[in-house]
Amino acid sequence: MVRRRPTARGWALAALGVVALQTGIGLGSLDLVRIGFLLVALPVAAFVAAVVLDAVRGRRGLEVHRDVRPDPVHAGQEAEVRVDIRATDRAGRARLAGLRFSEQAAVELSGGRALRARVTRRADHATVRYPVRATQRGRWPLGPLVVTRTDTFGVVRSRTTLGPESQVAVWPTVVALPAPSDVLVGEPDRVALGARTPSTDDANLRDYREGDDLRRVHWRSSARRGAMLVRSDERAGMRPVSVLLDLPVRPSATEWTISLAASMALAMLDSGHPVRLAGPGLAPGRDGTAHGPSPYVHGRQGPESRAALLDLTLDLQPARTPAEAEAALLDTTRVLDTSRAAGQIVLAVVGPLSAAGCVTLAHLGDVAQGWAFVRADGRHAGDLRDTHHTATVLRRSGWRVAQVTTGEDLVDCWLRLLGSAR
Repeated sequence: MVRRRPTARGWALAALGVVALQTGIGLGSLDLVRIGFLLVALPVAAFVAAVVLDAVRGRRGLEVHRDVRPDPVHAGQEAEVRVDIRATDRAGRARLAGLRFSEQAAVELSGGRALRARVTRRADHATVRYPVRATQRGRWPLGPLVVTRTDTFGVVRSRTTLGPESQVAVWPTVVALPAPSDVLVGEPDRVALGARTPSTDDANLRDYREGDDLRRVHWRSSARRGAMLVRSDERAGMRPVSVLLDLPVRPSATEWTISLAASMALAMLDSGHPVRLAGPGLAPGRDGTAHGPSPYVHGRQGPESRAALLDLTLDLQPARTPAEAEAALLDTTRVLDTSRAAGQIVLAVVGPLSAAGCVTLAHLGDVAQGWAFVRADGRHAGDLRDTHHTATVLRRSGWRVAQVTTGEDLVDCWLRLLGSAR
């Protein structure tokens, strides 16, 4: 859509022309009337010319390409945006010479401030560069490019958009957590899971367990036996990890929870564990609602594995009420409990739970090795009491538990969990 309006000069000329016309008519001065007519006609003619030119040229002759680096970007970090505008014909080069550029961006990228760009021009090419600072996790729009053109006399300004809108993905803030493999996976666990000591013989086979890398499946033996078998070596002893998220109502608590969960997931992935996230909005459960676990991500998939985990967090949304948040958590926990969770590690970030919530989560700890952060959300005066009660129930059920408060340093929380006693 093209917007046209007179400039300050155009309004001034039109106003001066009207005054000259009225004065000329009142004084009976033909020359003054002619001058007034010309002053009024100039902005009107320029406006009509702008309409005709835009109708004839349209947006042809110019191509726009936008590049954001890095993309995705973590919340709290800056990204550099580069917009290239190229003229594809002679008419495009003529239009490009008289254009001024500005860019539109979501508040989550601009911080509510005007974007300050650097523009470089050539005969057939213009480049607009500017930084954006991501302030919140999610997917946020960028663009389209806004171009402004003023006529030769400077009395009419036309403004329109050019090129498509882009989206910038913003991952949650994450921190590097100490590798926990020596704490979470001890030698007894490895023996129980059928792991072998390192050897040159990689042909030892065992039954497939959920979370195993499909590239380790021995297809010939699986076909002969009629059941999936995988090669068992040292790395096969790394237990699968499910990171369970309870998304609270307050947005700040939600972002802190997601940052902690994502940091833990990356730490476990870097330690060699297959990892998945479990929480509302990640994967459909049995009833069709999105409360199930995501597929496992394996570190052997390369650098893309970290991106795949972080991409899962982009569209997570907080619950509307505390009751809805706990219902989503219980649905997710039940799906985990029925998805061959035996032997896996469950890392949970939860708020204060009701009696039903404590029972459901405690039952999951009967079949999996459970580690939990119990978060004080500050919802009411009894929040700390309810947090302590939830932590006590889980601890008595065999979970390793650390009580935390929303906004705490993530590394301190993680070290407190690793150092806590059952």
